[in-house]
Amino acid sequence: MSSTNLETLHRNGVSVWLDDLSRELTDGGELQRLVDLGVLGVTSNPTIFATALSKGDRYTEQVTELVKAGADTEKAVFEITTEDVRRAADVLKPVFDRTDGLDGRVSLEVDPRLARDTAATEESARQLWKAVGKENLYIKIPATVEGLAAISTALSEGISVNVTLIFSLDRYRAVMQAFLTGLEQAKLNGHDISKIESVASFFVSRVDTEIDKRLDEIGTEEAKALRSKAGLANARLAYQAYEEVFSTPRWQVLKESGARAQRPLWASTGVKDPNLPDTLYVTGLVAPNTVNTMPGKTLDATVDHAEVSGDTIRGSYGESQQVLDDLERLGISYSEVVELLETEGLDKFEKSWTELLQTVTDELERVKTQVDAQ
Repeated sequence: MSSTNLETLHRNGVSVWLDDLSRELTDGGELQRLVDLGVLGVTSNPTIFATALSKGDRYTEQVTELVKAGADTEKAVFEITTEDVRRAADVLKPVFDRTDGLDGRVSLEVDPRLARDTAATEESARQLWKAVGKENLYIKIPATVEGLAAISTALSEGISVNVTLIFSLDRYRAVMQAFLTGLEQAKLNGHDISKIESVASFFVSRVDTEIDKRLDEIGTEEAKALRSKAGLANARLAYQAYEEVFSTPRWQVLKESGARAQRPLWASTGVKDPNLPDTLYVTGLVAPNTVNTMPGKTLDATVDHAEVSGDTIRGSYGESQQVLDDLERLGISYSEVVELLETEGLDKFEKSWTELLQTVTDELERVKTQVDAQ
């Protein structure tokens, strides 16, 4: 079983990943079905874990063991999420082997409350990497200013990294420099850098959501004509930056030692505006050596009716820059928008983590009541 549309994306250099994870998926056979369909990886986040835990009873056995062991909420979250990721990693291992480690990976996020603390993020990355114990793992680290050094450190220690929450082109360039620094240090540390992988998760739809709101407030015909163009333009210019950085002499030295480039990953690819085509951020972001991680609805839409017409990024850079220039002329500050989106993104990550902690606390109490009654 395979999807023609996913195969077409793959032929054009796009690896399709699923932005979802649960034991319903891993243990119920659904993730394997999606892998057979052409899905090549999995990303996760605290909201996904909380949702998974609140549905069904596949976690009851492990939660019961944690209750009997006297685990607190923080310990339980650590054990449950790392176990979920291990199970997904096992399902994806054949893809990992088939693609020589390029795909077949699953991402696990450091505690987002640590995003402004470099040393704590570094330690969390080490603990998660060791606990999962699977070579086809990515540790997700937010692309805050404080996170940049942690990204380099993790890579230097042989930890593969998914850099998340990137909105701005300047920050993306800094992320790529952090990647190069990390690989250079890993090489000095004696690591086989051909085994260290990284992706840079550039968020798309949230850019349109924020900018379209401001365009609607302006309300002119020129403003209306720019609606829902910024997200694609921003991501396409990110790919231009990727092409520039990974054609430098500095990169060539690492490449000759076996390194593979940090791939751009398009995240937040589900459309927020129901008036937009539901595959807009899939078909509009096709280029070699990229990843598109899709929520289930977007993946289903892509399989069903996406019209993949080949590369839709290269050759668009002038037009994309014009979109951002036109927005500035209308008084919409790019730097202000991306800074706001990062702040809001971190707030959402922390809120999701708090919700996950509460969900696990409730589950521990529910199971403890049952255990005590036995």
